[in-house]
Amino acid sequence: MGPVLAGVLQLIALIAALALAYIPLGTYMAKVYSSDRHWRVEKWIYKGIGANADTEMRWPAYLRGLLAFSLVSVLFLYLLQRLQGVLPGSLGFSSIDPAQAFNTAASFVTNTNWQSYYGEQAMGHVVQTAGLAVQNFVSAAVGMAVAVALVRGFARTRSGELGNFWSDLVRGVTRILLPGAAIAAVVLVACGVIQNFSGIHEVGQFLGGSQQWNGGAVASQEAIKEFGTNGGGYYNANSAHPFENPTPFTNLFEIFLLLVIPFSLTRTFGVMVGSVKQGYAILATMAGIWVGFVALMMWTEFAHHGPALQLAGGAYEGKEVRFGVGASSIFAVSTTLTSTGAVDSSHSSFTGLGGGITMLGMMLGEIAPGGVGSGLYGMLVMAVIAVFIAGLMVGRTPEYLGKKIGTREIKLAACYILVTPALVLVFTAASMALPTPPHSMLNPGAHGFSEVLYAFASASNNNGSAFAGLNANTDWFNTMTGLAMLLGRFLPMVFVLALAGSLAEQKPVPVTAGTLRTEKPLFTGLLVGAILIITGLTYFPALALGPLAEGLAA
Repeated sequence: MGPVLAGVLQLIALIAALALAYIPLGTYMAKVYSSDRHWRVEKWIYKGIGANADTEMRWPAYLRGLLAFSLVSVLFLYLLQRLQGVLPGSLGFSSIDPAQAFNTAASFVTNTNWQSYYGEQAMGHVVQTAGLAVQNFVSAAVGMAVAVALVRGFARTRSGELGNFWSDLVRGVTRILLPGAAIAAVVLVACGVIQNFSGIHEVGQFLGGSQQWNGGAVASQEAIKEFGTNGGGYYNANSAHPFENPTPFTNLFEIFLLLVIPFSLTRTFGVMVGSVKQGYAILATMAGIWVGFVALMMWTEFAHHGPALQLAGGAYEGKEVRFGVGASSIFAVSTTLTSTGAVDSSHSSFTGLGGGITMLGMMLGEIAPGGVGSGLYGMLVMAVIAVFIAGLMVGRTPEYLGKKIGTREIKLAACYILVTPALVLVFTAASMALPTPPHSMLNPGAHGFSEVLYAFASASNNNGSAFAGLNANTDWFNTMTGLAMLLGRFLPMVFVLALAGSLAEQKPVPVTAGTLRTEKPLFTGLLVGAILIITGLTYFPALALGPLAEGLAA
């Protein structure tokens, strides 16, 4: 079997698995967030944190709860890292430096999981499990809660109430993420991923020196790392490491895990607004962009010019031979079109155009299908923009799901789509203009610029993957990427919740002959076009200086 055919067959198998999970998982999540009953363990949690889970919240109260919880999470994780040197189970590792501790705390709380450290050489068992793994669950649950709040904004009328943040947060963890991650961890252990709390071991003599490896609760963290679209690896090599991802099957299974909730949330959306066809329209948009990006990535990596690449059957540099070019291309596209950031290959070693595809996937806003929660609410904001554009074309007041898109709504949507590009471009420009940050670049010219552009695109979009050539463990990059992660996560959430509150206060608009049918293929095409045009106009100059210049010069 040729490598191209193998890649295509893996893609088909992945699509089939996602299709089988779509309806049951999406419907189940809709029931979770629509139920008015609490599990006993959930009641204990509410009592412990002093929350009344039955109180409906308007968007300012919902936002206050979200920000307060996230602030406490950042402080807890920061202090845990600063105290690592005196904690049991630290494996002899010292405490993390302040700038790196801030960066890591911001990273895991914002669901970014950007890592400027070597996991197996810096973090002990306590920080990995009690700190990083816990945030993998709750940060994902926060994103899902915001998405559900926006869906309620479309579904409810004349109330302005969006549910209860604490209830949505806890249910996302106890009823969705914990059970799913537990099942996934068992599968990973059965397939060879390690799960223990062993110390550091000598594994042999190599070139006159010894090599050391430490164990850890890898399978359990790997499961939620993918299932919650987190991406932070237990080891520095991330999902390219055989302890995290040993076989082609586990590689495909991990891709499935990072895609299944984001895609299935479109079914949740359709059920909760009372029209599954609306969910299918959003699904078609997400799936169309994802499949297109995978096909384009496979083409660039299999057919790139050059005798060495042609003899090898593809661009194998930086890729694990046990996965091949096809599976690595699927993983790279999936991890950058979601907010996962896990990698099974070095994105810096992809072809110039291939590296540009990974960057563009993040720059779209990671909405195809995006992270857990963040992908859905990002796509719904883009749908609001697309409806507004359609209204301008025909001279009619735009409507979406029976809600008028007026001045307030379009201003909030516009602010949402402008935040992340501003962060990416401003931080990248500052890093290139100042004398010290460019010293962190491994490569000169267009590829070096791509390293910095990728870093801030990854941080601001809460992705977490990196071009491996950039030394991000400096005070500048630790601090600036940490700020980019926090602003890129919480500023958009402010606008999303304000938009949800505005929509929930409206009364429904009756459907007429002039109403735009947003469940039809015509609207799906319009939505895809709006996404690509808005992103292209925003980022094209920066992409032209980096990956496009490198790819065209090859």
